[in-house]
This record gives sequence, structure tokens and C-alpha cells, in this order.
Amino acid sequence: MLQVITDLIMVGRLSAFAVAAVGLGLQSLMFVFAILTLLHVGTGALLSRFVGAGQIKRASMGLSTLLGFAVLLSLPVSVLWYFLSEKIYIWFGADPMVTELGASYVQMLTLMMPFVFAKLVFVSALNSAGDTRTPMKIKIVSIALNIVLNYLLIFGNYGFPELGVMGAAVGTVIVNILEMTAYVFLYFRRQTPFIPLLYYSGFLLGRALKVGIPASFERLLTFGSFMLFTAVIARYGTEALAGYQIGLRVEGLAFMPGIGFTIAAMALMGQGLGAKKPQQAREDVLLVLKYTVGFMFFLSFFMIFLPEKIVWLFTDDAQTIQEASLYLRIVGFSQIPLAFSFVLSGALRGAGDTRRILIINLVSLWFVRILPAFVLSWYFESILLVYLAMISDTFVKAIWLWVVFKKGKWQQIKV
Repeated sequence: MLQVITDLIMVGRLSAFAVAAVGLGLQSLMFVFAILTLLHVGTGALLSRFVGAGQIKRASMGLSTLLGFAVLLSLPVSVLWYFLSEKIYIWFGADPMVTELGASYVQMLTLMMPFVFAKLVFVSALNSAGDTRTPMKIKIVSIALNIVLNYLLIFGNYGFPELGVMGAAVGTVIVNILEMTAYVFLYFRRQTPFIPLLYYSGFLLGRALKVGIPASFERLLTFGSFMLFTAVIARYGTEALAGYQIGLRVEGLAFMPGIGFTIAAMALMGQGLGAKKPQQAREDVLLVLKYTVGFMFFLSFFMIFLPEKIVWLFTDDAQTIQEASLYLRIVGFSQIPLAFSFVLSGALRGAGDTRRILIINLVSLWFVRILPAFVLSWYFESILLVYLAMISDTFVKAIWLWVVFKKGKWQQIKV
């Protein structure tokens, strides 16, 4: 998330058009990351059970299988997204300048997809084994490098070409290739919990896909609804769209404790069920939930009371700052139910209960967020009402997930 925010901060010094182009481009790529959810959830749910059962060789066989599948899956996705990039901006009705900048930005990013797909499998595998530090260290180094590359390529410093928005894309591609290289190096040097293998198992892939496909479909529908929601925001003008994109990135930074603990909940749930200790898995998830609520409650204060100071880091456009600050104040009030949604959905995915999450997200997003947002935007000019519909979805989803988790039917699911 810091890597994404770095791009937005630095292009924010160019213009509101640049912010809208990069922000909308990153959001459109969420469709690609919906497909990545297949790999993330499938890898995590399968390998964490093997790790919990002490079957490291089978976990290594699963990792090798999923790495090969990830590379093959990335190729058609990259080609498809390359040719759809400009049409997405047109579909949103974005300003022609935003469309021109954004299309070239997204097309450049598609070049990194094979590396991103394989990298995510490595990260998910390490997470499932309880190693979250290695990905963190690699990402810290890559963020520093990304800042340097942005400084050189966006603004043309020290004799480098001044590429503007395209410079941010080039830097991101280079950094992701180097990250993947680091994981491959550690893997073959046996500095991960897994044994380096060249192995493929259709049976293990099928087990991972059984859990991963519903999760991917759920994420695809979720991001699709988010894109429709963005289309509603775009009706309020370029400044509102830019403010919304900045607000999303700042909120995304606040998400990090929640997402980190989501990974912990998913891994602990899978390991507990793999070791045939469902009660221990339940207690672990509840402890993770307590920590997540505390972290996100703390962060909500900054979003509610100091949004302008945070948004100023991204842009000095007064109208954009105002729009982004309004968004952050509203979502600040939904951070606690968001913590419940993060942790409980992660735990249920770790148990393999991805179909139920699909139903919950689909119903809540469409009937609490999207449809009300369209109606409110049609009859009222206030964007505030649209944002209120958005956070209502968060509250409904949190309550629903809690009820499902308490019933405990996830203990009977086989992966």
C-alpha cells in the first residue's frame, strides 16, 4: 500500500488529472487482483493445513504446483488487460486527459503481471507457514527503491527522462521484477520453510482451486461493485474523483493492521484445523480480532479529526483536499466493523468457507451499498449520502460474518 501511495503522492505534484489517472488505473487493476485472490486464498488455505499437520514435503509440492499455475494464468490476463485499459477510462466517462494518461499507465503495468502472480504465491506460502517477516523486509527495500525510481523518472532528475505518470509505471514494473527475483533466490537457496521442487500435481491444484475459485469470484464481484461505485463518484467531477482516489489510498494505509491480522487469522485457522484443534483455532481468531479492533479504533481518530493534514501529502489542490477529507471523515466511523469484516472473512477463508463469504459480500454490496448509492446520487446532489450508503454496507457485513463465525459450521469443511 505504501508503494501505491508513493506513486500517488509524487504524481500528485503534477496535477489533479495525474492523480485521477493513476488512482483510477490502480483501481481498475483490482479486477486483476481479484483473480490473484484465487492464488492467495487457495495457496494459504491448502498450505497452512499441511504446515499445521507437519507435512512440509506436501506443502512444498503444493507450492511448486501453484507457482507453475500462477505463471500460466498471468499470460492471458496480461494480454486482456492491456487491450482493455483505455476502454475502462472511457466507460467511466473520465476526462480525455485522464484517459490518455491512465491508459498508457495501465498498459505499462500489465508487463509486470507474470512476476506479480508468482510473487503472490510465494508471499501466501510464507504467510501460511507463519513467516510474514521475509515479505515485509523485501517490501521495505522495494518501497525505498520505488521512491528513488519515481524521483528520477517522474520528474526527470539527474539526467533521466521526465516521463511523468509513465515514470511511476516504469518504476513500479522494475520494482516488482526485482521483488520476484529476491523470492526465487531465497527459495532455491533453501532460506524458506519449503523444499525447492520442480513438481506438478493436478490433485493438489484441484484442492486449492476448490477453495480459491469462490474466493476469486467473490472478489471479482466485490471489485466490480466498487468500480460501479466509482462511476457514481465520477459524476461529481474530476476533483471529487481525485479526492475519492486519494481517500481510498489513505484508508488503504489504515487497512494495513486489519489486512495483516487477516493474514494471521487465515494462517492460524488453517494451521489449527490441520492439527485437528478447532477450538484452538477459534480462540486464536478471537484474540486476533481483539487486537485488530484496537488498532483500527486508534487509527480512526486520525481519519476523523486530521484528514486535511494527511491528504495534503498527496495534493495541494484545495477542492481535492476538501473532497478527500470528507471521504475520510465518513469512513473513519466504520473502522471497527471493518476490523470484524477483515478478520472473520480471513478466518472463514482459512477454514475453506469461501462460498458463504461469496454470498454475504454479494448480497451486502449490491443491496446495501451499490443500489442505494445509485438511487441517492440520482435524486440528490450531495455526495455525503452516497458515502453513508457505503459505510452501511460495512456494518451489515460485520454483523453477518460474526453470526456465521459463532455458529461454527466452518469446522466441518474439508479442504
